Amino acid sequence: MFIRAYLRASTTGQDATRAKGTLQEFVQGNGQKVAAFYIENKSGASLQRPELMKLLDDSHNGDILLVESIDRLTRLKLDDWEFLRRTIEEKGINVVSLDLPTSHMIFSTNKSNDFMEAVMRAINRLLLDILAAGAYKDYKERERKQAEGIKKAKAAGKYKGRAVDLKLLEQVRKLSESGDFSINEMASVLKKSRATIIRYRKRLNESK
Repeated sequence: MFIRAYLRASTTGQDATRAKGTLQEFVQGNGQKVAAFYIENKSGASLQRPELMKLLDDSHNGDILLVESIDRLTRLKLDDWEFLRRTIEEKGINVVSLDLPTSHMIFSTNKSNDFMEAVMRAINRLLLDILAAGAYKDYKERERKQAEGIKKAKAAGKYKGRAVDLKLLEQVRKLSESGDFSINEMASVLKKSRATIIRYRKRLNESK
């Protein structure tokens, strides 16, 4: 059994390695060690995540996919989440998340008790689905509040500084969440100054 830890942050401006120490302490506390870390700055609402796909490809039956919380693994809509979960299950990978205590029992479950193991797998699957649905709901709620906040501020004329270009804001958000562009590269692609890109990224981070 190999434990593969997955760490994710949505944008390049966020520290995806933030929880690395916490995951190491958790694993060591259970008498195990992390075999590998897979780290990336990508949106959890997308399946286009090279490091997650590499982790799944590297894993074998019985291995553990370790995350700090389920929203680090997924903020996917239902269809995409079901595809990811099915892929995980078909590979025989066990998801262990710090915010899902029942998943921790894999470190102590009596493997000779097939009935209890089956019961715990069923419970974990149900709770995993619930947390995944909650993570997606939270993601959509943030999007809605951000859009409403911008709309209200625009209507009230209460923008701080320059007016926000909503189209540019969305472009910066998408490029940031892709994790493939530096600030300078975004400025070049969008034909804006570096200062403008930094200002829009700051606005996005403040709205989270």
